[in-house]
Amino acid sequence: MAFTDYLPMSTIAGSIAIFFLVWWMTLFAVLPFWVKSQTEDGGEVTHGTEPGAPQHPQLLRKALVNTLVAAVVFVIISVIVQLVKI
Repeated sequence: MAFTDYLPMSTIAGSIAIFFLVWWMTLFAVLPFWVKSQTEDGGEVTHGTEPGAPQHPQLLRKALVNTLVAAVVFVIISVIVQLVKI
């Protein structure tokens, strides 16, 4: 048995786990995009809410963009892992 048989990306479960970690880390990079607060949007601030709260968070759009970014990063990581010989 070789050490390379136990690399995390050599199994489907390991690949899914690494993709999930990459997706979660890139989420925090994508979340600030396309954000306008209630005051920046020029709309009326809803009573009882923070004026800096997002008017339209666009979470579905951010999740889709984040999935695409995470997929690209995952492919880059998997190529690097395949190229590195232990």
